[in-house]
Amino acid sequence: MKRILNRLSPCVRGLALVALAASALALSACDVERRKSDAELGLNPQQAAGRKLYDNYCDRCHEPYSSRGKKGPSMKGIYKRQYMELSGLPVNDDRMFDIIKYGRSKMEGFNHVMTDDQIRDLIAYLHTL
Repeated sequence: MKRILNRLSPCVRGLALVALAASALALSACDVERRKSDAELGLNPQQAAGRKLYDNYCDRCHEPYSSRGKKGPSMKGIYKRQYMELSGLPVNDDRMFDIIKYGRSKMEGFNHVMTDDQIRDLIAYLHTL
């Protein structure tokens, strides 16, 4: 590839490099999905409220729709599992409520920023992942 580019005039070489970079950028964007609306996901009002909370507080550490984790494990399909990946704790509403409210291991608790009703909204949203 380098030999071919060296044979071209500087102007054509520049255009070829720009085209190559644009192609690479376009191909890398293929993995990115458009964010679906609450309606497209079929969320009820409680789940939609939970999604907003997730976006504000959880998304920075937990991926919602991917199996790739960030700082914390992915939440994709959390309620389809019997046990949590890292801790081995059972996945149920009571356990999730306590973890969200009081924290666990490296995760801070959110009792200072979320009410109990908001935590329940968040849990309703987690059921949709």
